[in-house]
Amino acid sequence: SLPADLDERPPWPPASPAAEVAPPADPDGPLRVCADPNNLPFSDRRGTGFENRIVEVLAEELGTTVETTWWAQRRGFLRNTLRAGLCDVVPGLPSSTDMALVTAPYYRSAYVFVARPGTAAAAVRSFDDPALRRLLVGVQLIGDDYTNTPPAHALAARGVIGNVRGYPVYGDYREESPPAEIVRAVGRGEVDLAVVWGPLAGYWAARQEPPLPIVPVSPEIDLPFLPFVFDVAMGVRRGDEALRDRLDRAIAARRGEIDTILADYGVPRLDRPAAGGAG
Repeated sequence: SLPADLDERPPWPPASPAAEVAPPADPDGPLRVCADPNNLPFSDRRGTGFENRIVEVLAEELGTTVETTWWAQRRGFLRNTLRAGLCDVVPGLPSSTDMALVTAPYYRSAYVFVARPGTAAAAVRSFDDPALRRLLVGVQLIGDDYTNTPPAHALAARGVIGNVRGYPVYGDYREESPPAEIVRAVGRGEVDLAVVWGPLAGYWAARQEPPLPIVPVSPEIDLPFLPFVFDVAMGVRRGDEALRDRLDRAIAARRGEIDTILADYGVPRLDRPAAGGAG
Protein backbone atom coordinates (compact mmCIF):
# COMPACT_ATOMS: atom_id res chain seq x y z
CA SER A 1 0.00 0.00 0.00
CA LEU A 2 2.95 2.29 0.60
CA PRO A 3 5.90 2.28 -1.80
CA ALA A 4 8.57 2.05 0.88
CA ASP A 5 6.57 -0.74 2.52
CA LEU A 6 5.95 -2.88 -0.55
CA ASP A 7 9.44 -2.39 -1.93
CA GLU A 8 10.99 -4.55 0.76
CA ARG A 9 14.71 -4.17 1.26
CA PRO A 10 17.41 -6.33 2.89
CA PRO A 11 18.40 -7.26 5.49
CA TRP A 12 16.01 -10.18 5.61
CA PRO A 13 16.37 -13.98 5.88
CA PRO A 14 17.27 -15.76 2.64
CA ALA A 15 14.36 -17.01 0.58
CA SER A 16 13.28 -20.55 1.33
CA PRO A 17 14.21 -23.29 -1.17
CA ALA A 18 10.54 -23.49 -2.15
CA ALA A 19 10.63 -19.84 -3.16
CA GLU A 20 13.54 -20.46 -5.49
CA VAL A 21 11.92 -23.38 -7.34
CA ALA A 22 8.28 -22.22 -7.52
CA PRO A 23 7.12 -23.00 -11.07
CA PRO A 24 5.80 -20.39 -13.51
CA ALA A 25 2.10 -19.65 -13.35
CA ASP A 26 -0.19 -22.15 -15.08
CA PRO A 27 -1.42 -20.34 -18.19
CA ASP A 28 -4.66 -22.35 -18.08
CA GLY A 29 -5.31 -21.87 -14.37
CA PRO A 30 -6.82 -19.02 -12.35
CA LEU A 31 -4.98 -15.78 -11.75
CA ARG A 32 -3.53 -16.51 -8.31
CA VAL A 33 -3.18 -13.24 -6.39
CA CYS A 34 -1.95 -12.37 -2.89
CA ALA A 35 -3.53 -9.36 -1.20
CA ASP A 36 -4.17 -7.82 2.21
CA PRO A 37 -7.70 -8.55 3.55
CA ASN A 38 -7.93 -5.27 5.52
CA ASN A 39 -6.31 -2.49 3.58
CA LEU A 40 -8.79 -0.23 1.82
CA PRO A 41 -8.71 1.45 -0.61
CA PHE A 42 -6.26 -1.09 -2.03
CA SER A 43 -7.83 -4.42 -1.05
CA ASP A 44 -10.09 -6.13 1.44
CA ARG A 45 -11.61 -9.56 1.95
CA ARG A 46 -14.91 -8.41 0.43
CA GLY A 47 -13.11 -7.59 -2.81
CA THR A 48 -14.08 -3.91 -2.66
CA GLY A 49 -10.61 -2.36 -3.02
CA PHE A 50 -9.43 -0.84 -6.28
CA GLU A 51 -6.68 -3.43 -6.64
CA ASN A 52 -9.32 -6.17 -6.25
CA ARG A 53 -11.37 -4.59 -9.01
CA ILE A 54 -8.40 -4.09 -11.33
CA VAL A 55 -7.31 -7.70 -10.89
CA GLU A 56 -10.83 -8.87 -11.78
CA VAL A 57 -10.73 -6.79 -14.97
CA LEU A 58 -7.36 -8.26 -15.94
CA ALA A 59 -8.54 -11.80 -15.22
CA GLU A 60 -11.56 -11.22 -17.42
CA GLU A 61 -9.28 -10.03 -20.22
CA LEU A 62 -7.17 -13.17 -19.77
CA GLY A 63 -10.26 -15.38 -19.87
CA THR A 64 -9.84 -16.72 -16.37
CA THR A 65 -10.91 -16.20 -12.76
CA VAL A 66 -9.18 -14.81 -9.67
CA GLU A 67 -8.00 -16.98 -6.79
CA THR A 68 -6.91 -14.85 -3.83
CA THR A 69 -4.65 -15.75 -0.93
CA TRP A 70 -5.15 -13.24 1.89
CA TRP A 71 -2.03 -12.17 3.77
CA ALA A 72 -1.52 -9.06 5.89
CA GLN A 73 1.13 -6.78 4.43
CA ARG A 74 3.96 -6.79 6.90
CA ARG A 75 7.72 -7.11 6.63
CA GLY A 76 8.44 -10.21 4.58
CA PHE A 77 5.16 -10.03 2.65
CA LEU A 78 6.71 -10.82 -0.73
CA ARG A 79 9.00 -13.45 0.70
CA ASN A 80 6.14 -15.27 2.37
CA THR A 81 3.66 -15.03 -0.50
CA LEU A 82 4.90 -14.50 -4.04
CA ARG A 83 8.37 -15.94 -3.58
CA ALA A 84 7.03 -18.85 -1.53
CA GLY A 85 4.72 -19.88 -4.36
CA LEU A 86 1.44 -19.09 -2.58
CA CYS A 87 0.40 -16.92 -5.51
CA ASP A 88 1.67 -15.73 -8.87
CA VAL A 89 0.75 -12.03 -8.81
CA VAL A 90 0.97 -9.19 -6.29
CA PRO A 91 -0.63 -5.90 -7.39
CA GLY A 92 0.47 -2.48 -6.24
CA LEU A 93 4.25 -2.79 -6.32
CA PRO A 94 6.50 0.16 -7.16
CA SER A 95 8.10 -0.32 -10.55
CA SER A 96 11.48 0.27 -8.92
CA THR A 97 11.31 -2.87 -6.79
CA ASP A 98 14.01 -5.50 -7.27
CA MET A 99 12.11 -8.16 -5.31
CA ALA A 100 9.87 -9.18 -8.22
CA LEU A 101 9.55 -9.02 -11.98
CA VAL A 102 7.19 -6.13 -12.67
CA THR A 103 4.73 -5.31 -15.42
CA ALA A 104 4.35 -1.99 -17.14
CA PRO A 105 2.99 0.51 -14.58
CA TYR A 106 -0.74 1.08 -14.59
CA TYR A 107 -0.70 4.33 -12.64
CA ARG A 108 1.63 6.96 -11.22
CA SER A 109 0.90 8.71 -7.95
CA ALA A 110 2.64 10.82 -5.35
CA TYR A 111 2.72 11.63 -1.67
CA VAL A 112 0.32 14.44 -0.82
CA PHE A 113 -0.30 16.99 1.90
CA VAL A 114 -3.62 16.50 3.70
CA ALA A 115 -5.14 19.28 5.83
CA ARG A 116 -8.50 20.56 7.02
CA PRO A 117 -10.09 23.08 4.66
CA GLY A 118 -9.79 26.74 5.53
CA THR A 119 -6.77 26.31 7.80
CA ALA A 120 -3.26 27.69 7.41
CA ALA A 121 -2.04 24.12 6.90
CA ALA A 122 -4.19 23.79 3.78
CA ALA A 123 -1.97 26.38 2.06
CA VAL A 124 1.21 24.28 2.39
CA ARG A 125 2.52 23.13 -0.98
CA SER A 126 6.20 22.40 -0.36
CA PHE A 127 8.52 20.83 2.18
CA ASP A 128 10.33 24.18 2.09
CA ASP A 129 7.33 26.08 3.46
CA PRO A 130 8.42 27.63 6.80
CA ALA A 131 4.92 26.99 8.17
CA LEU A 132 5.91 23.34 8.61
CA ARG A 133 8.03 24.38 11.59
CA ARG A 134 4.94 25.72 13.38
CA LEU A 135 2.42 23.01 12.51
CA LEU A 136 1.88 19.60 14.04
CA VAL A 137 2.72 17.28 11.15
CA GLY A 138 1.77 13.62 10.78
CA VAL A 139 3.93 11.17 8.84
CA GLN A 140 3.60 7.47 8.07
CA LEU A 141 6.07 5.15 9.75
CA ILE A 142 7.16 1.66 8.79
CA GLY A 143 9.72 1.03 11.52
CA ASP A 144 10.18 2.63 14.90
CA ASP A 145 11.76 5.94 13.90
CA TYR A 146 11.31 8.88 11.54
CA THR A 147 13.83 7.77 8.92
CA ASN A 148 11.92 5.16 6.97
CA THR A 149 9.56 7.00 4.64
CA PRO A 150 10.40 9.75 2.15
CA PRO A 151 8.38 12.44 4.01
CA ALA A 152 10.15 11.63 7.29
CA HIS A 153 13.51 11.98 5.56
CA ALA A 154 12.53 15.28 3.94
CA LEU A 155 11.25 16.82 7.17
CA ALA A 156 14.25 15.65 9.19
CA ALA A 157 16.63 17.11 6.60
CA ARG A 158 14.98 20.49 7.16
CA GLY A 159 15.09 20.24 10.93
CA VAL A 160 11.38 19.61 11.27
CA ILE A 161 11.47 16.91 13.95
CA GLY A 162 10.02 17.97 17.30
CA ASN A 163 6.60 18.78 15.88
CA VAL A 164 6.27 15.54 13.89
CA ARG A 165 3.91 12.77 14.98
CA GLY A 166 4.26 9.26 13.56
CA TYR A 167 1.43 6.94 12.51
CA PRO A 168 2.42 3.32 11.88
CA VAL A 169 1.53 1.99 8.45
CA TYR A 170 0.68 -1.37 10.00
CA GLY A 171 -1.41 0.08 12.82
CA ASP A 172 -3.92 -1.87 14.89
CA TYR A 173 -5.10 -4.69 12.64
CA ARG A 174 -8.25 -5.10 14.74
CA GLU A 175 -9.44 -1.80 13.25
CA GLU A 176 -10.79 -1.28 9.76
CA SER A 177 -8.03 -0.36 7.30
CA PRO A 178 -5.47 0.63 9.97
CA PRO A 179 -3.22 2.65 7.59
CA ALA A 180 -6.06 5.17 7.25
CA GLU A 181 -5.57 6.34 10.85
CA ILE A 182 -3.24 9.15 9.76
CA VAL A 183 -5.97 10.70 7.58
CA ARG A 184 -8.58 10.27 10.29
CA ALA A 185 -6.21 12.05 12.67
CA VAL A 186 -6.21 15.12 10.41
CA GLY A 187 -10.00 15.06 10.34
CA ARG A 188 -10.15 14.89 14.14
CA GLY A 189 -7.70 17.77 14.51
CA GLU A 190 -4.99 15.68 16.20
CA VAL A 191 -2.49 17.00 13.66
CA ASP A 192 -2.65 20.10 11.47
CA LEU A 193 -1.23 18.47 8.39
CA ALA A 194 -0.20 15.00 7.25
CA VAL A 195 2.01 13.74 4.45
CA VAL A 196 0.38 10.59 3.07
CA TRP A 197 0.79 8.23 0.10
CA GLY A 198 -1.65 9.57 -2.49
CA PRO A 199 -4.03 6.63 -3.10
CA LEU A 200 -4.59 6.16 0.63
CA ALA A 201 -5.09 9.89 1.14
CA GLY A 202 -7.39 10.42 -1.82
CA TYR A 203 -9.82 7.73 -0.73
CA TRP A 204 -9.99 8.46 2.98
CA ALA A 205 -9.76 12.27 2.79
CA ALA A 206 -12.94 12.32 0.73
CA ARG A 207 -14.68 10.32 3.49
CA GLN A 208 -13.93 12.73 6.34
CA GLU A 209 -16.43 15.35 7.48
CA PRO A 210 -15.83 17.80 5.97
CA PRO A 211 -13.81 16.26 3.13
CA LEU A 212 -10.13 17.12 3.35
CA PRO A 213 -8.23 18.72 0.45
CA ILE A 214 -5.09 16.99 -0.79
CA VAL A 215 -2.15 18.53 -2.68
CA PRO A 216 0.82 16.66 -4.24
CA VAL A 217 4.02 17.43 -2.36
CA SER A 218 6.83 19.47 -3.84
CA PRO A 219 9.51 18.80 -4.89
CA GLU A 220 8.75 15.51 -6.68
CA ILE A 221 12.34 14.47 -5.99
CA ASP A 222 14.23 15.83 -3.01
CA LEU A 223 17.88 15.90 -4.05
CA PRO A 224 20.14 14.05 -4.23
CA PHE A 225 17.55 11.29 -4.70
CA LEU A 226 14.51 11.04 -2.49
CA PRO A 227 11.46 10.44 -4.71
CA PHE A 228 7.89 11.28 -3.74
CA VAL A 229 6.40 10.06 -7.03
CA PHE A 230 6.14 6.37 -7.86
CA ASP A 231 5.02 4.28 -10.81
CA VAL A 232 2.91 1.34 -9.65
CA ALA A 233 2.87 -2.07 -11.32
CA MET A 234 1.93 -5.72 -10.83
CA GLY A 235 4.66 -8.07 -9.60
CA VAL A 236 5.27 -11.69 -10.60
CA ARG A 237 8.10 -14.04 -9.65
CA ARG A 238 11.40 -13.34 -11.30
CA GLY A 239 11.76 -15.62 -14.28
CA ASP A 240 8.04 -15.75 -15.11
CA GLU A 241 8.26 -13.51 -18.16
CA ALA A 242 5.32 -15.32 -19.76
CA LEU A 243 2.89 -14.19 -17.06
CA ARG A 244 4.41 -10.71 -16.98
CA ASP A 245 3.88 -10.38 -20.72
CA ARG A 246 0.27 -11.65 -20.52
CA LEU A 247 -0.47 -9.08 -17.82
CA ASP A 248 1.19 -6.33 -19.85
CA ARG A 249 -1.10 -7.08 -22.77
CA ALA A 250 -4.15 -7.17 -20.51
CA ILE A 251 -3.22 -3.85 -18.85
CA ALA A 252 -2.84 -2.22 -22.27
CA ALA A 253 -6.13 -3.65 -23.52
CA ARG A 254 -8.14 -2.54 -20.47
CA ARG A 255 -6.40 0.75 -19.76
CA GLY A 256 -9.63 2.73 -19.96
CA GLU A 257 -11.40 0.59 -17.37
CA ILE A 258 -8.38 0.71 -15.06
CA ASP A 259 -8.33 4.51 -15.27
CA THR A 260 -12.04 4.63 -14.44
CA ILE A 261 -11.57 2.44 -11.38
CA LEU A 262 -8.70 4.61 -10.13
CA ALA A 263 -10.81 7.73 -10.59
CA ASP A 264 -13.74 6.13 -8.73
CA TYR A 265 -11.47 5.62 -5.70
CA GLY A 266 -10.03 9.13 -5.76
CA VAL A 267 -6.49 8.02 -6.59
CA PRO A 268 -4.46 11.17 -7.38
CA ARG A 269 -2.57 10.48 -10.59
CA LEU A 270 0.23 12.24 -12.37
CA ASP A 271 1.00 11.96 -16.07
CA ARG A 272 0.90 8.36 -17.17
CA PRO A 273 4.42 6.87 -17.30
CA ALA A 274 5.88 5.29 -20.37
CA ALA A 275 5.41 1.52 -20.51
CA GLY A 276 8.16 -0.53 -18.96
CA GLY A 277 9.30 1.25 -15.82
CA ALA A 278 9.50 4.24 -13.57
CA GLY A 279 10.30 7.65 -14.86
